[in-house]
Amino acid sequence: MIKAVQAVLGLGLLCLAATQVAVAQDISKLPRVKQELVAPPNVPVHDQVSKGPKIVEVRMETTEKLIEVAPGAKVWGLTFNGSIPGPLIVVNEGDYVELTLVNPKTSTLAHNVDFHASTGALGGAGLTLVQPGEEVVLRWKAIKPGVFVYHCAPGGTMIPFHVISGMSGAVMVLPKGGLKDAKGKPYTYDRAYYIGEQDFYLPKDDKGNFKTYGSPAEGMADMLEVAKGLIPTHVVLNGAVGALTGDNALKAKVGEKVLFIHSQANRPSYPHLIGGHGDLYWVGGSFSDIPLTSQETWFVPAGSAVAAAYEFKQPGLYVYLSHNMIEAVLLGAAAHMNVEGKWDDDLMTQVKAPKSFDAKAAMDH
Repeated sequence: MIKAVQAVLGLGLLCLAATQVAVAQDISKLPRVKQELVAPPNVPVHDQVSKGPKIVEVRMETTEKLIEVAPGAKVWGLTFNGSIPGPLIVVNEGDYVELTLVNPKTSTLAHNVDFHASTGALGGAGLTLVQPGEEVVLRWKAIKPGVFVYHCAPGGTMIPFHVISGMSGAVMVLPKGGLKDAKGKPYTYDRAYYIGEQDFYLPKDDKGNFKTYGSPAEGMADMLEVAKGLIPTHVVLNGAVGALTGDNALKAKVGEKVLFIHSQANRPSYPHLIGGHGDLYWVGGSFSDIPLTSQETWFVPAGSAVAAAYEFKQPGLYVYLSHNMIEAVLLGAAAHMNVEGKWDDDLMTQVKAPKSFDAKAAMDH
């Protein structure tokens, strides 16, 4: 009798396995959507709640170009689509990402992509290596909800060289049913911004001036030598000192919920919003876990991306920065955010001002 039951159970398991194979996703029947990638801090148009699995087609071109990190400091930026960081890709859990990676003939180096969001050897890096003048198509399924780094990883010393030259970006995989707050209730955001933090290691000449090179490879040895000291010459948000200030400052309105995606492909970071908080903070970027609440500063481990959300309650100029103040103030890791709306005296008011106080200057700075 026992043997008979075991036989039946064994047959049942075989049938279950056969059924699982039979219901494997038929890629050919899925709808295809072309996602128009945009330069950070902007994010592409996307659905916060899945409407069903789909194939999301994206195209990225590896671009090598000389960029100015700060006045008098230039570096050969190795980029995806010409920006540092590369563009944010947004999909829903269960979608397929189908990337066309193009390395133009004008490039001097081979490039590829390691997707931390993907499942498979080397994150697809071994399947996407393209020489100048080549292109490749890679498809992978987004099964882990969260925010993740992607970066170039051609192998050996080329990996740190490409990463510290700006070649990284992020993927956001939203849960099928959308985000949830700490109580498990649906959470939707009004705006989203992608902030990519980048550390640079620019060599100097014997007079203390930053060197400029004729090609990426020409400065590689010097840059890696500086990088061995683990002390960056610049730590910036979105490619350059002051890139997200002035006319390029982030924008929001009082009452809006803003989702911040922050990545760092090479070092840890400590984002902080002066005058605000992380109402919700998804530790390690995982949307599968319950977010922490009311965080003053949130942590980005090296080689990862995280997400934090805040509903703005006061107008004015906010500063978004790494709360390693040396990196923020002296090396460049700071951004500005202009928020429009009506001031709430109940939340903050100056009871008595010093004689020299300039109210307008205080609001502007």
